Amino acid sequence: MSDSDGKKTLGLRGGGSRPGNVKQSFSHGRTKNVVVETKRKRVVVPKPGGQKPTGPGAGPVGDPSKRPAGITDAEMDRRLKAVQAAKAREAEEAAARDAEEKARAEERERRRAEIEEKEREEREREEALKAKAEEEAQKAREAAAAAAAPAVVEPTRAAPNKSAPQQTPRKTDRDREDTNKKNQRDDSRRSGKLTVNQALRGGEGGRQRSMAQMKRKQERARQKAMGGNVEREKVVRNVNLPEAIVVSELAQRMSEKVSEVVKALMNNGMMVTQTQTIDADTAELIIEEFGHKVVRVSDADVENVIQEVEDDEGDLQGRPPVITIMGHVDHGKTSLLDAIRNARVVAGEAGGITQHIGAYQVTTEGGQVLSFLDTPGHAAFTSMRSRGAQVTDIVVLVVAADDAVMPQTIEAINHAKAAKVPMIVAINKCDKPAADPDKVRTDLLQHEVIVEKMSGEVQDVEVSATTGQGLDELLEAIALQAEILELKANPDRAAVGAVIEAQLDVGRGPVATVLVQNGTLRQGDIFVVGEQYGKVRALVNDQGDRVKEAGPSVPVEVLGLNGTPEAGDVLNVTETEAQAREIAEYREKAAKDKRAAAGAATTLEQLMANAKADEDVNELPILVKADVQGSAEAIVQAMEKIGNDEVRVRVLHSGVGAITDTDVGLAEASGAPIMGFNVRANASARNSANQKGVEIRYYSVIYDLVDDVKAAASGLLSNEIKENFIGYANIKEVFKVTGVGKVAGCLVTEGVARRSAGVRLLRDNVVIHEGTLKTLKRFKDEVAEVQSGQECGMAFENYDDIRPDDVIEIFTREEVTRTLD
Repeated sequence: MSDSDGKKTLGLRGGGSRPGNVKQSFSHGRTKNVVVETKRKRVVVPKPGGQKPTGPGAGPVGDPSKRPAGITDAEMDRRLKAVQAAKAREAEEAAARDAEEKARAEERERRRAEIEEKEREEREREEALKAKAEEEAQKAREAAAAAAAPAVVEPTRAAPNKSAPQQTPRKTDRDREDTNKKNQRDDSRRSGKLTVNQALRGGEGGRQRSMAQMKRKQERARQKAMGGNVEREKVVRNVNLPEAIVVSELAQRMSEKVSEVVKALMNNGMMVTQTQTIDADTAELIIEEFGHKVVRVSDADVENVIQEVEDDEGDLQGRPPVITIMGHVDHGKTSLLDAIRNARVVAGEAGGITQHIGAYQVTTEGGQVLSFLDTPGHAAFTSMRSRGAQVTDIVVLVVAADDAVMPQTIEAINHAKAAKVPMIVAINKCDKPAADPDKVRTDLLQHEVIVEKMSGEVQDVEVSATTGQGLDELLEAIALQAEILELKANPDRAAVGAVIEAQLDVGRGPVATVLVQNGTLRQGDIFVVGEQYGKVRALVNDQGDRVKEAGPSVPVEVLGLNGTPEAGDVLNVTETEAQAREIAEYREKAAKDKRAAAGAATTLEQLMANAKADEDVNELPILVKADVQGSAEAIVQAMEKIGNDEVRVRVLHSGVGAITDTDVGLAEASGAPIMGFNVRANASARNSANQKGVEIRYYSVIYDLVDDVKAAASGLLSNEIKENFIGYANIKEVFKVTGVGKVAGCLVTEGVARRSAGVRLLRDNVVIHEGTLKTLKRFKDEVAEVQSGQECGMAFENYDDIRPDDVIEIFTREEVTRTLD
């Protein structure tokens, strides 16, 4: 960063030592230290812009230009037949599903009809019993009245002149009628109450009313007596029903009581509790029994809220182009962008090499805004360059004029072609004496990149980041290409963006660098990105300033995530936090199930075969902690490429953030060193590592880390034994010597014969013995060596089968340390 301009890049480098804990202050002078950790969760994200389907509708069968290379007519016919057979199977499966659904519907209707018939019979029986009881009560009342009538008439006849006996019977009859009416009122009032015996005994076939339901009935009766409106219609709801659902969740979605739902399930013969899970068919019966409507959904339907919406042409507005700078390492990509931005970006990168994807905005002299992505050129950052090509509109391919096309240049060309984005070739370092731009253009022809000077369509500009030559022409070429593309977006919709980089920042938490592709991202928006979600707490632009919103093609840092996302994840704004959390949980569960399924797919035979193959393989375990997600991913990919059939590197754990006690504990248990890339261990982890003897190594340049790991892995290789032939001797005669055995009289024909060297006995150019010399004599003296052309006597250790004309081969062994290529 330059001292003069005071500008700050997007903050993706994270170099230097930083503490690993956060100090919190409370009232009354209390403080608390909180250790900041993170756990990395990986996932495989579908890449936009996948391959187009190659089916029958993809192109004509007989046209070779529409057919993949090397496919014959017979093979194409077989493929078409396979596609047709697959479609036929799909149609059969669909028909089977329809028939099964129809059978289920008929079964539901039958069961519903049986239940309704049973309820109708119960009602008729209850009405018959009630009518019979009323009839018996009426007969009893009539009998009682008939029995009382003679008692009233008899006194009247006996004493017709007295009035008192005539008044008494009428009063008694009136009291009896009042008492009967009162008892009837009490019976009607008590008839609706639920007693303990009734609750324990249960109803005969129907659902018993709960205490709360009885209270509601009494309340309705009271309101009716007061003249209030007591008619209340039942609310019919659309209930989303997945493949399986918990009973309590089902009750909540129907807005019914859990106890009622459990009781309905028990009446249908399922003894379940509110925490148990039921299948969709059973839940559908219960929903219809309560009078609601069923809406069948699957777990993946939670993502329907973020389905892409086609924008109207009238809502689209012009947006700045996104330009990705690609090329080989040290070809001057960052220096070129540096010259365009008039800032010293390259000075902030370790070793002058870009370690992260940088995102910047530049305003040209003509007032046009350009968004630049600067991708690393080192071989380890292949995946990061791939992500850069996915979100870009124009690729600027930087090729050094003194170095021509290199491996990463070819890789960048392939990424640009795969992303189907236009390319502009910037031939850099044209100010150097060894510069040869025409050689660059010629080399590009081999990779089907034909520049305009070679009568092609790809623009090429000769530039120099040092002198500033050609920078205006490069910006004009970019502006011309952007004008041809007619880039538009709708800024008035929910934001959609791509995560360029992500890191765990001490003090700010998880931070993601997002390039907004459509819509406008505002402070306070709720969003989901990969397996993480959050609410935008703050937006920071590439100058380090806080902004309230970011429109299309604007790169910003987003704060407020609940975890560190993967670089390359897509950010979508949702309406509610519940939606975002549900989508993130579904994606996390799907990724976990996918990993579990991949592990479960391994058979016992495969496990045994792998174990047998790994017996002779030495492993170097390591732990990797990096400052950002992209760097950690690049390091892990580089580690996977180190090794051969004898040695390999195994990354036990990789993550983002400072090195913690958990990492030290894992390293101690597995005997692995910890590799820190632009991060440091906190004080507690350092002390723990010193006590446990765990090695922590710090790096700021990725290929230094790769070289050190490669050297460590090379130490696990067994040394190679190299043989150096130092001489040959022919046996002329064989003598028998007492106490020694057979001694060969030899003539050294080539090189030198040494006493300490190894020897082989050759007979007709076939090795028949390999060993060491027991004695080497020149005349009668024991000597250390005999030169070429001299005669000597030799005797082998523990071997006597020697004959004249045999050849003795003399050699020395040397151990050579092997290294990994």
